[in-house]
Parts: sequence; structure tokens; C-alpha cells
Amino acid sequence: MRNLTAASVALCAVLTLSACSSSDSNGEAAAQTSSAPPTPSASVDPTEAAKKEAIAAYEGYWQEMERLYADRSGGGADLGKYAASAALKNAEADAKRAHDRDRIYTGEVNVIAPTVTKFDAEGQIPNATVSSCLDISKWQTVDAETKKPVTLPSNRLTKFLIVSVVEKRSQGWRVIRDEPQGKSC
Repeated sequence: MRNLTAASVALCAVLTLSACSSSDSNGEAAAQTSSAPPTPSASVDPTEAAKKEAIAAYEGYWQEMERLYADRSGGGADLGKYAASAALKNAEADAKRAHDRDRIYTGEVNVIAPTVTKFDAEGQIPNATVSSCLDISKWQTVDAETKKPVTLPSNRLTKFLIVSVVEKRSQGWRVIRDEPQGKSC
């Protein structure tokens, strides 16, 4: 048994030394890497991390919505990276209707105070409900040819509460449903 233990220790020493003394094609010793133990870091709460990922996907969704509506061909956006199901279908269909009427949207959408109001990590598909104030006051509807603003109803809401459902899919978090609440914020 002592011989087996001694042989194991010798083998480990040889492997360790050979890993540290490899050389490159010029015969120079390769730089050695530090084998210091990792420093302890603050533990991350998986639920809080998932909520942050869901909100990041929700914010990315609105950035891609800006691109989708601004480009008549729809080629400049990758909404599928942030949306799925009804949210993706509805956004693409609505943008197409606007583009078919020679309308594009310029400017920006501001997502104000996105908050996870409900979170379910235990179900078959983890999901979060995200509430925010959506400010579209700087997102202008313009004629695609002339780039002149289109007249819109003066009583339309430009800052409103919206509730969205975001699901964790195999590709990452995706907005699956948007529900404007018809309430100013």
C-alpha cells in the first residue's frame, strides 16, 4: 500500500511540474498562472438575479421595439431575442400595419421604474410579471416618405402603466404578453 501511495504522489508531482514547465515553439518557458485560491465573493440571491435578468430582457424588448417600428422593412430589429408568443406576434403585426400605412416611429421609448410585481420560479416555466411606466412621448409617429409627424389624437396617453409577463425560456427571458392598463403614470 505504501508503494502505491508513493507512486501516486510521484505521479501527481510529475504532472504538476510538467504542466508548469511547458514551453512554446521558441523554447521559452510559458508564463505560469497563479494557483491562489479564489477570493470569497458576496453570494448572489438566485431569485434577485433572475428578476434582474427578466427586467433586462424587458428593457431590451423595448429597445428592439424602437428598431422594429423605425425600419419599414423590419430588418433592423431582432425582437425574437427578447419576445415570444403573443407579444412577438402582436408587435410584428402592429409594426407591419403601421409600415403598410407608410408610418414609422422615430425617437425613443422610456421604460420608467420597471418592477417585478410577481415572480414564480417553481412552476414548469419560470416567469415574472413586470410593471412599469411606459413613456412614449418622445416616440414620434412620422410619415415614412416625408418624415413629417403624423397628427395623433390630443387625448392619447403618452405615459401609461403597462404590465408584461416575461418567461424564462431555454434561450433566455422573453416577453410573452404586454397589457397596457389605460392609466396615466
